[in-house]
Amino acid sequence: MSGKRSIFEEVTDTKKQQAVQPGMIDRGRGGARNAIRVWLMILFALVVVMIAVGGLTRLTDSGLSITEWRPITGALPPMTEADWQAEFDKYKQIDQWRIQNQWMELGDFKSIYWWEWGHRQLGRMIGLVWAAGFLTFLLTRKIPTGWTGKLIVPGLLGGLQGAVGWWMVASGVTQGEGMTAVASYRLATHLGLAFVILGALAWYIFELGREERDLMQARRAKEVRLFSLSTGLMHFAFLQILIGALVAGIDAGRSYTDWPLMGGQLLPPDATMLEPMWRNFFESPGLVQFIHRCAGYLLFIFAVVVWRRGSGSAHPQTRFAFNAAFAALSLQVVVGIVTVVYGAPWQVAIFHQFMAVIVWTLILRARFLTAYPIATSVRGV
Repeated sequence: MSGKRSIFEEVTDTKKQQAVQPGMIDRGRGGARNAIRVWLMILFALVVVMIAVGGLTRLTDSGLSITEWRPITGALPPMTEADWQAEFDKYKQIDQWRIQNQWMELGDFKSIYWWEWGHRQLGRMIGLVWAAGFLTFLLTRKIPTGWTGKLIVPGLLGGLQGAVGWWMVASGVTQGEGMTAVASYRLATHLGLAFVILGALAWYIFELGREERDLMQARRAKEVRLFSLSTGLMHFAFLQILIGALVAGIDAGRSYTDWPLMGGQLLPPDATMLEPMWRNFFESPGLVQFIHRCAGYLLFIFAVVVWRRGSGSAHPQTRFAFNAAFAALSLQVVVGIVTVVYGAPWQVAIFHQFMAVIVWTLILRARFLTAYPIATSVRGV
């Protein structure tokens, strides 16, 4: 039995209390969250560059210069003049050269070849950066609990993107079919998947930017209605990006350069000339640009509604996120009009595409903050 103690004796004099260790939730989940976040940021930046290079490849009509899909051996460009001539001879067999580019000499072919080769090489680099990072964190057991499956997703989507890229190119590498460009709907699929990859990376970056216990607590304050609205805005923006890819795929942005009318009237003339009727929604420059314009107007109106709701959030950082997203979207509308009026010069067209990346990311950021609001104390306010 323990000995008797005076009622005035302090317990701490005989036995030290075990200190409470804070942050046990985060410690239990472990992992190199900051390092993984930096790695994902690098991947995000590379994908943004990939989108820009892909846009320039399309604007320079370089996408069909490499007529074969060689994921491994294609990493090396032609090394000798004989190799260059062999590649040029392959290009001469497709419809784009026969119909559109018979004027080209070997030097002209090299200039478009380098654009497409650079685009594919950047894709290989992204794959290597993902694989190297994932394997390093996996083998050193630095991946937080529950994150292994999440970090596999960008790699799987990247591999799928490579296959979709060739599926897109194959639609234009034809002989005797009269195709001088890739199918617009395949281009839209390729670009859409790129934005899906960007979205996944951005969401993971947002999550890793805060401690696990912070996210668990913030989830209880989720702004459900605003989250639903921002989800709708995200889907609407994604749809507009896909329609924009259809416009780019058939150079519809250069077909009507007046605004707000098209060809001097509300609905462009000859908008439904193709048969069967469904082809007009993918291949008629006037109708596709008209749809892109109308979707842009509706997206802006819906964005105003979401922005006003977001301005009423109780959380300052959430309000700021919606302000930033709406400001970027407003600028994008102006850039879109300028792109049309000036006939889509490549400098403006690329900026328009880059703005789409910014708008997309800021909408995702606003949506994330509705799901995981950052609480601000009264004193902080």
